[in-house]
Amino acid sequence: MTPGSRNLALAGMAVSVLVLIGAVFTLIGSLGLLRMPDFFTRLHGPSKATTIGIGSLLVASALYMSFRGPGLSLHEFMISLFIAITTPVSSHLLAKAAR
Repeated sequence: MTPGSRNLALAGMAVSVLVLIGAVFTLIGSLGLLRMPDFFTRLHGPSKATTIGIGSLLVASALYMSFRGPGLSLHEFMISLFIAITTPVSSHLLAKAAR
């Protein structure tokens, strides 16, 4: 096994772990949406858990694309930043509108 293929295998394992973590957090957020009793607690579960889940999936995508292509992939980090900014703001506005 050459050092390059070893790094590629390690990157593949890291991507797999990050995808699983992202899928679990997204599933937990979706279950929170179904199981919580009222609007405000339903809003809390998905906004927190799915933000972490989508962030993990986007980091996995950036890692995969960086190892697959010639350079560092920054598109996913821009998407993560956008989601990290807009999700709390939209949740706050929905909660204010529900009062």
